[in-house]
Amino acid sequence: MNDAIATDPIALHRGLLTLDTHIDIPWPTGPDPFLEGPRRVDLPKMHRGGLAAGCFAAYVPQAARTPENEAAAFERAIGMLQAIRSMGRSENGIVARVAVTADEIATCKRDGVLAIVPAVENGFAMGHDLSRLARFRALGARYLTLTHNGHNALADSCNPRTDLGDALTEHGGLSPLGRAAIAELNRLGMLVDVAHVSRDSMLQAADISRTPIVSTHSCIRTLCDNARNMDDTQLDALRRAGGVIQITAVAAFLKPDGKPDSVKVADFADHVDYAVRRIGIEHVGISSDFDGGGGFTGWHDAGESANITFELLRRGYDRQEIAALWGGNFLRLLRVAEERAG
Repeated sequence: MNDAIATDPIALHRGLLTLDTHIDIPWPTGPDPFLEGPRRVDLPKMHRGGLAAGCFAAYVPQAARTPENEAAAFERAIGMLQAIRSMGRSENGIVARVAVTADEIATCKRDGVLAIVPAVENGFAMGHDLSRLARFRALGARYLTLTHNGHNALADSCNPRTDLGDALTEHGGLSPLGRAAIAELNRLGMLVDVAHVSRDSMLQAADISRTPIVSTHSCIRTLCDNARNMDDTQLDALRRAGGVIQITAVAAFLKPDGKPDSVKVADFADHVDYAVRRIGIEHVGISSDFDGGGGFTGWHDAGESANITFELLRRGYDRQEIAALWGGNFLRLLRVAEERAG
């Protein structure tokens, strides 16, 4: 590390491979991501905030589980993945590249271009057809979030949808199809994302996946009793499985009755601290869930990403530790998934 980086927090931040593991995109239409706009994440904001890479999620909302709705969900996911891939271009002085391996993401950082990493949120997009996972992977998807709000054919969600007729539990965790889907994700080299799943679903996924699991956008239940957060038993299981929890910027997950204007960077860092103390820094990361509910005072959008680094420095984390939190640990999981695929 040169002297400037050693003494200048901004230089340190910009030298890191900073990777936000969960960002939503607008659908069906939205502003050009190469232009500054109303979204919390666009490519100018990423560039300004020193955010080197982002996982952009093709999000499919849960609906009634009919063949027609499952087909529509699949087509929506395909369309969104194609839109995410179209972000890999040069325009308005900004260069972005779709990166679908850990090495490609690292190469983007070395080349000074933004890395766009596709993902799919909600296994409802798969319906009952395991072959659809390979279609997602062919379009670059590196993880699948097994559920969203509401149970699906793969697993129980931590937030059942009573309006869709959900009971508190349906499968007792993972369904047989969900277990098969995890095996197929392992084979394809896609990560199993347990954000949004029930406690039992998460613990079972940690137990059966031969690749470490990830929660791409969750927080700590001891600090904020929200169904989307992980309790200590889940954190311990995540550590045993070699996985990672990506602490996220959703105010309601950070503080009880939290609102974006009442939550600060320090509250976010408290969740990072707790997870690091409980399960070790190698199992903790950072995400925003921007444009999907994330954002608070001090990290309102991607342009303010350096504030997270500054707070971690203030708390005594060194450059190597911050690099692990800001993407290094997630990249390790991608590499494991790549090595164990097939």
